[in-house]
Amino acid sequence: MTTILRKMAVLATLAVALLLGQAMPGQALTPQQELVDKARITFEKLIASYEFGELPGYLKRAQAVMIFPDVFKAGFVIGGEGGNGILMVRHPEQGWSQPAFYTLAAGSVGLQIGGQSSETIFTIMSDKALQAVLNDQMKFGGDMSVAAGPIGKGLGANTTTNLDADVYTFSKTSGLFGGVSFTGAGILRKDDWNAAYYGPGTLPQWIVIDRKVSNPNTQAIVNALAPY
Repeated sequence: MTTILRKMAVLATLAVALLLGQAMPGQALTPQQELVDKARITFEKLIASYEFGELPGYLKRAQAVMIFPDVFKAGFVIGGEGGNGILMVRHPEQGWSQPAFYTLAAGSVGLQIGGQSSETIFTIMSDKALQAVLNDQMKFGGDMSVAAGPIGKGLGANTTTNLDADVYTFSKTSGLFGGVSFTGAGILRKDDWNAAYYGPGTLPQWIVIDRKVSNPNTQAIVNALAPY
């Protein structure tokens, strides 16, 4: 009887260990993977939205896309905004690249009270804008034109015309601010996140242009962009 009880106790201990192992913090998503997954959710939400019926047309003509699942803006007289996102570049034969990590940062001074959170997609239409992002020199405004994508038309994917801006923005917002303006905002690469996700020393160029590195956990978001 003692032997049977001892075996039962061992089995019970193993079962508890297995259950606890499934919930250990080590099993949690990394910040990078969490951002990739959130970016995919944001993309699927906006691309299917009637509000952004022309987004597919812009995307099919874009050289690259940046997806920011949570850009937060807050202020009381002095305001600021920021958020993390990803860059993916289209190759005419190889399709969409894996994502490189970036952050958006801006500051502003003016009469503003309240807060706003937005899910934003930037379609990068010109090589000039793409090179600015890759060279860590992207700043909206000045000689880098940014325009709001059309809202509420609900038209098909092939209706886009007059693509005369370097970047178009499509933002779903909530909060107290009015429209979303990214003039003056800067886009900076997150070297530490790229290194953590792909390997030490990884640069965005290696991920989205040279395609020297990869991570199998990006397949879901690559598949989501594949039709466009």
